[in-house]
Parts: sequence; structure tokens; C-alpha cells
Amino acid sequence: MAHKHFPFRFSPAGLRGLEASATLVINEKVNEMWAQGKEVYHLGFGESRFPVHPKIAEALRQHAYQHSYLPSQGLLEVRELVAEFYESRFRLPVSPDRIIIGPGSKALLHALMQALDGELLLPTPSWVSYQPQAHLVHKEVNWIPSSPAQDFALTIEALQEAMERSERAWGNPEILLINSPNNPTGRMFTAEFLQELAEFCREEGLTVLSDEIYGLVTHGVRKHYAMARYYPEGTVTLGGLSKHLSLGGWRLGVAIMPGNRAGAQLLKAVRTIASETWSATTAPVQYAAKLAYGGDPDIEAYIDECARIHAIRTRYLWQGLRELGIRCPEPHGAFYLFPDFARWREPLAALGIRTDQQLAMHLLDVYRLATLPGSAFGAPPEQLTLRLSSSYLDMETYERSEAVLAAYRANPDPESFMREHHPNMNEALYRFRLFVQSLEERSPNGKVPELVFE
Repeated sequence: MAHKHFPFRFSPAGLRGLEASATLVINEKVNEMWAQGKEVYHLGFGESRFPVHPKIAEALRQHAYQHSYLPSQGLLEVRELVAEFYESRFRLPVSPDRIIIGPGSKALLHALMQALDGELLLPTPSWVSYQPQAHLVHKEVNWIPSSPAQDFALTIEALQEAMERSERAWGNPEILLINSPNNPTGRMFTAEFLQELAEFCREEGLTVLSDEIYGLVTHGVRKHYAMARYYPEGTVTLGGLSKHLSLGGWRLGVAIMPGNRAGAQLLKAVRTIASETWSATTAPVQYAAKLAYGGDPDIEAYIDECARIHAIRTRYLWQGLRELGIRCPEPHGAFYLFPDFARWREPLAALGIRTDQQLAMHLLDVYRLATLPGSAFGAPPEQLTLRLSSSYLDMETYERSEAVLAAYRANPDPESFMREHHPNMNEALYRFRLFVQSLEERSPNGKVPELVFE
């Protein structure tokens, strides 16, 4: 009898228990709805939307003829500039021989998980791709629980409990993956907490993968500190160009290994994986990255300008949600919010909404608000959390992105900037207001007025 999938045989990593990235799926769905002429307010996809800086765009054009394979570790001149960049921006002493360039930090993270032994310790909530990547390399994931009441903060106590729980089940939890500024909450670690975490990791012999891709997208509330400053012997730092320079589609990431024998061996392993998979990061992009990491004053100013705009937009959305009584941790960086709707559990249940997935679909179907359920980030579905991104609203096209940037440069006053140049952000908040009112003004028979948005 022929196998029902003949002539293909799928591995467990190929299909079982694995789905496409939730962020990419929602973006595709919104694009389909837009193509059908439907108005949708896109809070589901976290892509920095600012125009490519003209100098960097020109650098890419000038090096379009670069067509040869580059070293799998990355162009030496780029690694030298990356080392200087991290020293200047993050006070992190780095040598070029400890750096590897990859086609995005996502690919580097996958290679690191493939190279390292041990189970993964993952804070709740965490970016949607961390757990699936562990699945792809057959790693067990041990979730570190957190509480909405504590703004989903990672604690040493919860980390220790997750380790002990794994060890009682004969597991070997040896890799901790952290992310600050955080996707999905926007929270950032303090220097004091990182020092405490470093001491714990040193005592337990943990490897730390520190995803600091949003390290230059901060709100001025807290300063970003690199974990490797406190635990240099056991931390791999990941970064790239996608967030602070809006170059997600260019796919260039960096990983910085510890400066010891173990770090050298890990670099060798990741470089080997790179040579057998992506071979080398795209040559023209690497040559353009020399300018991006080179300390050009115009580009440095642009990085800081974009961060300020992200902060204004994200905190405006956060403040608007708070005024509606929606509990949401204060964002310190990036362009994300992680509100929860648990206070309306009963009226939501009366609507048949008991999980965050149902909540997200209700908001999309009824209010045309595209969001992501918190369970995509590891949160329990019954917590009724959502991940919102501020980055797409009013910057849906290149022309709108340019218009927002020009408006800020003409008048950077946050109040007038948000009031006069963000109609979609304000409309999205208005629709959240209608949603909350519908929950609080339910009639005795459990019905609410029907809303129809074309």
C-alpha cells in the first residue's frame, strides 16, 4: 500500500507541530484584505518602515557589481566596522575575529541553536520564531512563566524554577535566550537586573543568547545595556541592520561570540554551518553595510531620529490604550505593546471569546484591527493578551513613510505630530474605544449593537 504522502516522506521537523511565522501570516492576510479594497488597521506586523537612508541606498547601487562569494564569516572590513560600532554605541569591546555576518540575525540564531547542546530556557512572552527554531533543531523548550500583574518581567526566581522543573524531568537546560528591548512587550532590562542575571548564569554555567536587535530603538526611558558587559565569557550578542535602519529586507545580521576558547569554537561551528547552508551573506549588501556601520554623522543622526519617532508613536498608542482602561506594560524600546483584556473576561465570554486567538479574530472581523494573539509569543491563551505593533500605521506605503518623516522634521512637537499626521493611528484607537465600550455597555440580554465597518 502506498504511503498517503507518496512520493514524499516528511520529517517531524518538517510539518508536525510547526506552523508558519504568525507575523508573516498576518501581514499576508492584511495585504490580501487591502487588495480587496478593505480598510484594515495594521497593528500585526513589526517592520520598521522608514525610508532607506539615501547614502546607504547609493552605496548599494555603487556595489551592485559585486557578484563573487565572500567569506562565510563575512567581509573583514565590515567586521572591523561592526567591532568599532559596538564599542562606540554600547561600550562593548569586540575584536573582528569574534564576529560573524549572516543573512539576518534570525539565520544566525538558528545556526547557534544547531551548534549548541542543551535545552532552551525561554522567557514568556518571547518573539514568535524562537520556539519554532528550537523545534527545527529538536531542542526542548522550557518556558519561564511571567505575570501580567508584574508587566511580564523576567525574574531570577522564575528562571530557577524553570530550570529545576526541567532537571526533575531529566532535562538539561543550558541555553537562555533573552531579548531587550523586548518583542512583544517593549520592556528593557536594567543594568542592575543584568548584573544579577549574569551572576546567576555564571553560577549555573548557562550559555546566554542575547538578541539585541532593537538596541538602538529606545524611548529615552531606559538605556540599553549589553548582557555581554556583565557576562562576557558566556554571552553571544545578536544584532543587525533591520530595525534601527529599516533594512529588514536586506537581511544582514551579526553575532558576536565570547572572547575565550569556547567562543572561538562556537564561532568555528557556526561558520561551518554557514558555509554549508547560506555560503555567504549577499555581497552588495555587505559592501553597503560598511557605510551603515561606519559612523557617518548623517547616518548616526538618522538612527537617533528614527528612534525618537518610534518612541513618540509607540508611547502615544500606549497612552491611548491606558486611557481606555486597558492594562499594558510601559514600553521602553522597540515598537511593540502587549496589552491584556482579562478585566473583560465575562463580557468577552458572552461573545464566545475565551482565547486570545478568538479575540484577535473578533477585532479583525468586526473592527478591522489586525493584531496578533499573545499565545503566538508563548503566553497562555486564556490570558487574553495581544501583541500590537505601532510601526505600520500611517506608514503603510513608501510615500506615507516619507510624509511622516517630513512632517516630523517640519514640526517635531509630539502632540501636533500625532494629532495632525496620524489619522490611521487615531482611527485605530477610536475603534479600540468602541470595542471597550461595547464590552462595558452590554445589555441585560447579552447583546451589543452590531458594528459594520466597510
